[in-house]
Amino acid sequence: MSDALPDADPDADWAFARYEAVRERLPAARFPAAPARAESLADLADRYDGFVFDAFGVLNVGETPVPGAVARLAELRRAGKRMVVLTNAASYTRAAALAKYRRLGFDFTAGEVVSSRDVAAARLETVASGATWAAITQAGDDLADLGVPCRDLIDDPGALAAADAVLFLSSARWTPAAQARLEAALSERPRPVVVANPDLVAPREGGLTVEPGAYAHALEDRTGVRPVHFGKPFGEAFADALDRLGGLPAERVAMVGDTLHTDVLGGAAAGLGTVLVAGHGLFAGRDVGPYIARSGIVPDWLAGTT
Repeated sequence: MSDALPDADPDADWAFARYEAVRERLPAARFPAAPARAESLADLADRYDGFVFDAFGVLNVGETPVPGAVARLAELRRAGKRMVVLTNAASYTRAAALAKYRRLGFDFTAGEVVSSRDVAAARLETVASGATWAAITQAGDDLADLGVPCRDLIDDPGALAAADAVLFLSSARWTPAAQARLEAALSERPRPVVVANPDLVAPREGGLTVEPGAYAHALEDRTGVRPVHFGKPFGEAFADALDRLGGLPAERVAMVGDTLHTDVLGGAAAGLGTVLVAGHGLFAGRDVGPYIARSGIVPDWLAGTT
């Protein structure tokens, strides 16, 4: 396997190698022989009735909207297209995510936002019925929306020892030392672990950040505890997104994302069309062709921008 966690700031090559190293843990899918080319989503409007959008790298990079994305989605909406945002940003409640998108200029409704946090929260009782949870969070998360007994693992020193299960929502305050303590605790007493953000990295204005999925796979490597992932590329997230699109057939819906191993792989596994936006997210400034060839994860469409 490649290094479980990067020694310095991650780049696309590290993320790609790590995704490939854990490929057997990800869904399987079938792909076309080669992608068709599109300048933007405007070229695809007649081919799909609905669109599922990744956020980071497609709609925004950090707190900055992708140039032209607000206008493009308004154009698709005027054309009668249904749309949903499917985000792995589990640090945010749906209300907070909606507020962020509106602040950036997008006009989504609450019903058009599917967060992996919500996908996970709806299934926590299925994973560990009656459990008390310890959550890894960003600062200020009150956890009230989760619907289960939950304590903040970072702010509450006794939370991990008392917990029946662990929920990983955010890596914003996570450190190598905290990761080592978690691995030691789970090696001594294995418990269910749910990861509500399977991403290894996320694009921000200053580069890529290490996300919960990277820590989760490292934990599995080192402890043998297999986390349960909710979010792209796993099927429950796409099922929830399709539910919000009012029964559109999967083949008439396009998953639009910036990553091969989450957006394209997950979308293809769920039966959706797939569009890789290469100009703004993980592969910005790189020729994505060699990555497609090496992984065998082939989008239906390769677009330069949203």
